[in-house]
Amino acid sequence: MSASKKKIMGQSVPDEAWIEQVREEIIEPELPIIDAHHHLWIRSGHRYLVPEFLEDLQTGHNIVGTIYAECHSMYRQSGPEEWRSLGETEFVTGCAAMADSGVFGDIGFCKGFIGNVDLSLEHATREIFERHVDISGGRFKGIRFTTAWDASERIQSQVPRPQMLREASVRNGAEVMAEMGLTLDLWVYHPQLSEIAELADALPDLTIVVNHTGVPILGGPYRDRREAVFAEWETGVRSVASRPNTYMKLGALPIRSSGDGIDRSVPPTSEETTTAWRPWVDVCIDAFGVERCFFESNFPVQKLFASYHVTWNAFKRLAQGASADEKRWLFHDAALAAYRV
Repeated sequence: MSASKKKIMGQSVPDEAWIEQVREEIIEPELPIIDAHHHLWIRSGHRYLVPEFLEDLQTGHNIVGTIYAECHSMYRQSGPEEWRSLGETEFVTGCAAMADSGVFGDIGFCKGFIGNVDLSLEHATREIFERHVDISGGRFKGIRFTTAWDASERIQSQVPRPQMLREASVRNGAEVMAEMGLTLDLWVYHPQLSEIAELADALPDLTIVVNHTGVPILGGPYRDRREAVFAEWETGVRSVASRPNTYMKLGALPIRSSGDGIDRSVPPTSEETTTAWRPWVDVCIDAFGVERCFFESNFPVQKLFASYHVTWNAFKRLAQGASADEKRWLFHDAALAAYRV
């Protein structure tokens, strides 16, 4: 078992004692940040709700707002399947109301959030979207639609079939989103980036956000093909970026490769994280520009590998050399624009 994790009910959870071995001085502590992708959940014995998130938010960076990303939390346990995700919207709306009360300080956690609706329901999605928006008081900004799939059995596909973004029913559902001014987050693996480019062409009025730096696969059958993967990923990224209705979320990349000989008894520093992530992040910023790129913590998932303050220090190191205006876009304004917050 990795030193970064403990097992509860067979599931990996963050090892707090392990990640706390690395403490760093906060870089640019006054820089305003929108954390554009995080979760809240109780999962397999692991609790990460508002109190736990606040502990991370208050470790020194100037987090002024956050965007919650769906993770199947608090779904309704009864009623038609297509309506059960309203439970997550109700849950996150309550969390946002806690932030708005001011009791927890000035951090606007859950300023906006991305929920879950089955796009294959086509035009029937409109009524469901309207209900999410109504329940949320306008904080519901769109959905995350996951189509990550790979032909290899050694890669965990998130859906049962490939090329879902090319299906007419899914595109009809996405068309409703475009008409309603909602944002579509997409989680795909890097060989599928061309499908996002095609969707962006088909629906030029739809705002699309690519999750997790386009998810380059570096394990399984791709493990010994890093240069080829990087080249294929970069081609896909630049193709998506050439469509002006697309954005890229930067984060959730691997930090350490297997067999790299690094002491794993201690977590990575922000310098080590920056070294691992820079080639990927630099390509994205060059392709999309600072006005269509923004950083994501991906907590608590990223907490398996590094603490919150170290993760944001790494992002700030990645942005070193950028102007104050460019940093404002990368850390704050681009996320607000993508999600219309």
